[in-house]
Amino acid sequence: MLGSGLSNQVGASVGALAFPVIGPAGVVAVRQWVAAVLLYAVGRPRFGRFTGAQWRPVLGLALVFAAMNLSLYTAIDRIGLGLAVTLEFLGPLAVALGGSRRRLDAVCALAAAGAVAVLVRPRPSTDYLGIGLGLLAAVCWASYILLNRTVARRVPGLQGSAAAAVVSAAAYVPIGALVLWRHPPTGAALLCALTAGVLSSAVPFLADLLALRRVPAQFFGVFMSVNPVFAALVGWAVLDQRLDPLAWAAVLVIVGANALALTASAARRPR
Repeated sequence: MLGSGLSNQVGASVGALAFPVIGPAGVVAVRQWVAAVLLYAVGRPRFGRFTGAQWRPVLGLALVFAAMNLSLYTAIDRIGLGLAVTLEFLGPLAVALGGSRRRLDAVCALAAAGAVAVLVRPRPSTDYLGIGLGLLAAVCWASYILLNRTVARRVPGLQGSAAAAVVSAAAYVPIGALVLWRHPPTGAALLCALTAGVLSSAVPFLADLLALRRVPAQFFGVFMSVNPVFAALVGWAVLDQRLDPLAWAAVLVIVGANALALTASAARRPR
């Protein structure tokens, strides 16, 4: 789990090193292609056998794949890795809190809202577009969680996720081709983008599969809540992006609210 979280954030930071050459869209295109190759090899989707009821959530998931990564990487380019990933983590928090009437969950929601207010407080350097893109990534992640549940019910095994990754990668072919034609990549930039695809897609996917065989899903979800902390630390170490003390406090509040909400949600499920 530690390897998965760190690999994901290191991959994003390495990908950010290629932004000056090919931009976030170029890096995302390469990442989508790498993810598609991996998931196709693992899931082996049988496209010709999908019914309309199966294709609809798969296509929705493909759209979410495409929008989530592009909005997140563009947010990273504008507001930094730590802040972008923290805002993105509001997505799973919203899903965990959705529809709840428990007082504890209300406290978690209020704490997270206060932390977000601290993170987006007006300052001379505030990038509202970057913040908006981070929040869009959060909406996409929440949609990803909900759509994945539908895909898992309707499509056997990993075929649904694999099919969505392939469709998303195919949609990025013209986008990636145009970006790479207009901004020819250097060898270093292309290597960074490929590394981002491997570290942010292949390694976390395989590590998560191995981890979930050994630990309960609840513990896995709570542990993954520390990803914003990993992102802030990796952003500082690799990209020299520093958060001020108030921002660090807000990040830790959101991490704590997410972990607490996931724990409470798991405790409410019937055994």
